[in-house]
Amino acid sequence: MTQSSVNLDFIGREYPQTSPYQVGREKIAEFARALGSSNPANFSTEVARGLGYPDVVAPTTFAVIIAQAAEAQYIEDPEARVDFSRVVHADERFTYTRPIFAGDELVTTVHVDKIIERAGLAMVTTRCEIEALRDGATEHVVTVTSTLAIRGEGN
Repeated sequence: MTQSSVNLDFIGREYPQTSPYQVGREKIAEFARALGSSNPANFSTEVARGLGYPDVVAPTTFAVIIAQAAEAQYIEDPEARVDFSRVVHADERFTYTRPIFAGDELVTTVHVDKIIERAGLAMVTTRCEIEALRDGATEHVVTVTSTLAIRGEGN
């Protein structure tokens, strides 16, 4: 019989906030180069500040680095029963309140919002709320919503 090994009891699970991720200019530049970005605000503090940003601005998809590191809490949770060798990334969406800048110190809270299981395939939707630490409080930066397709045994 084909069935998903994913634990359906994880719907609604929230993981503890991650340790801070320090966003550096070089990390932004490396990511931007990997994308083939020609946006000078990804590389030059002077250009970014001239555009009204406090520092170098990250490409929109930079948040995936932070989100995937945080999602590891779910993926690596033995009770979740996710076999990563059976995972295919199905969808990713970014909803920004503001861009990510060099110098940001970001924390993430992961939520398992939905698990739909059909014909031995589990579709798991996670939501990563990424916030900047600022003056002892947090400021929402971006929500990353991901959907993973996880094949069950025998598929």
